[in-house]
Amino acid sequence: MSLLSDLINLNLSESGTKKIIAEYIWIGGSGMDIRSKARTISGPVSDPSKLPKWNYDGSSTGQAPGEDSEVILYPQAIFKDPFRRGENILVICDAYTPAGEPIPTNKRHNAAKIFSHPDVASEEPWYGIEQEYTLLQKDINWPLGWANWVATLGPQG
Repeated sequence: MSLLSDLINLNLSESGTKKIIAEYIWIGGSGMDIRSKARTISGPVSDPSKLPKWNYDGSSTGQAPGEDSEVILYPQAIFKDPFRRGENILVICDAYTPAGEPIPTNKRHNAAKIFSHPDVASEEPWYGIEQEYTLLQKDINWPLGWANWVATLGPQG
């Protein structure tokens, strides 16, 4: 545990230049998983366009063929890193081919085109949060307030 503590509290500013860890995050090949890798950069950084693009081997994630496996990460959004704390950041990325084409699991590319269309951008989105829960009676697994005789009824019909 002391080694983990040493890594978490690693002082990257001893070199004279302020350094931070940027954790690049992207959607993996299944479309249901996330991938990431970290790099040390000069910081702090608050604008994703100021971050360097980065690459990874897409054949290992199922996102590119083995003979042409380079995938380029384009930084899109920055968030404070809640794990490393300090000035360190999480960088949400989109993935592209070296030619600049979005790879098939890059769904944000088409979403960005749709949401930036003037007809859509002029709309004011509405969001609603809905909580659903049921309180159960303490001694029986039945909703609170329901009469006990209801549990003895047979199936409908």
